[in-house]
Amino acid sequence: MSQEPVPAQAPATPPTSRSTRVVIGAVVIAMLLASLDNLILGSAMPTIVSEFGGLEHLSWVASAYMLATAAATPLWGKFGDMYGRKGTFLSSIALFLAGSAAAGLSQSMVQLIAFRAVQGLGAGGLMVGALSLMAALIPPAERGKYQALISGAMGVAMVGGPVAGGFITDHLGWRWCFYVNLPLGVLAFGMLASWLHLPKQRSRARVDYAGAVLLTTAISALVLLSTWAGTEYAWTSPVIATLAVVFLAASAAFLAVERRAAEPVLPPHLFRDRNLSLANAVAFLMGCVMVGAMTFLPLFQQTVQGASATNSGLLMLPMVLGIVGANLTTGQIATRTAKYRVFLVAGSALLVAGVALMLRMDVGTGRTETGCYMAVLGLGVGLLMQNTIQVAMESVELKDLGVASSSVTLSRTLGGTLGVAVAGAVFSHQVHRVMADRLGPAADRVGGGSARLDAAGLKKLPQTVRSAYEHAVAGGIHQVFLYSSAVGLVTLAVSWFVRNGRRDRSAPEPPADRPASDHASSAA
Repeated sequence: MSQEPVPAQAPATPPTSRSTRVVIGAVVIAMLLASLDNLILGSAMPTIVSEFGGLEHLSWVASAYMLATAAATPLWGKFGDMYGRKGTFLSSIALFLAGSAAAGLSQSMVQLIAFRAVQGLGAGGLMVGALSLMAALIPPAERGKYQALISGAMGVAMVGGPVAGGFITDHLGWRWCFYVNLPLGVLAFGMLASWLHLPKQRSRARVDYAGAVLLTTAISALVLLSTWAGTEYAWTSPVIATLAVVFLAASAAFLAVERRAAEPVLPPHLFRDRNLSLANAVAFLMGCVMVGAMTFLPLFQQTVQGASATNSGLLMLPMVLGIVGANLTTGQIATRTAKYRVFLVAGSALLVAGVALMLRMDVGTGRTETGCYMAVLGLGVGLLMQNTIQVAMESVELKDLGVASSSVTLSRTLGGTLGVAVAGAVFSHQVHRVMADRLGPAADRVGGGSARLDAAGLKKLPQTVRSAYEHAVAGGIHQVFLYSSAVGLVTLAVSWFVRNGRRDRSAPEPPADRPASDHASSAA
């Protein structure tokens, strides 16, 4: 990296015990805001679509958020290095809260999707900012207990999120799924503004704007292509052909720019390591399956099994408990033994088994049976989630730990974004096809199969229409998990080639052209 050296800064004064607790509490709240948002909203989506219509746009409510998060994450990290972590983190909280307030006031599905994108832009800074602050404030020897605290908080979010979303939707209305962010975000903002004190430090490193723009362009073109091809537009239409060309051109240009950039968004040389590349591939594929399942399973439970929004959140507990349990236990074992391969292979096998079992779901499947299937899938996701990050971090030098962990997070986000877009296209096509087969021209009078998604609305429909829609949704879910099973098999094949072991870090040294202070900041 070529940059002017900056004056040496005095080390940060160790925070008092009280200030540390306050700041870490605010950081945990901010991370909860970012992780809870999709979990809370999943249980509310059938009610939202019931009010606004637009089943074909269902997947974009989640995709817009994740796409914006993925695009913004590397830039927030650079802004934190250049302009200070505190101000950057507070700015990301403010942007997230503005998007939350606007989303709660949405009057159409298009507005909701747009404001979800604003939320996602802020959320990209919440996660990377929280991790950067943890590294800046907590000595390495003490980070373990704080990481356990954050893991526990994330577990509570995963377990309680769907339940809270269902409860809020049933008793307060779906708009409060967004409004609930406001008091929590304001509390975190005030705690950080008052109690967080860091030495002023500025870096003259240049932000890789060209790489960020090209990466965002490539991702957006790919997601649009996967969403629209075969549904909104024919595969051979000029729009789809244009998107394909844009994706290929932007991807090629991104790779060329990253090779020359002083501070690339994703340093290409890191991916020469076999394990790092494989960990990113597994995280991407796992994200495809996980986000698709958490988006469409509540729809099946509410439409086919007649669950309320609150009950559908409770019915997701077997899956999230499996994720949390496997995530908290096996990650520590794998870290001590450095035997990651067995956990990744086992997780991939459980992933395949879970989606294969879900292929059995139809209009006659009971809730207990569905819960058992979700528990299997959750165990597989949990085994993969933590261990992909560990494999990536064990594959690089100390100075690149942040890039390695963020790359896996980015890959998982991109996988979820693309996966839910493809799943949404598959689901919507199947619902329209089954409705047309069962009702003929009358299907159009039911909104093309999207007029009512919640159980209360379905009860008002004629028996023939209700039965047709239930079979259509069940058929759409079947197609989603048929696609997911293929992704799971690829995940199993990729994880098989991961190697055990740790990288030798006995004498890590920063690059000769990087000041020592920048090296330490990069490692953090």
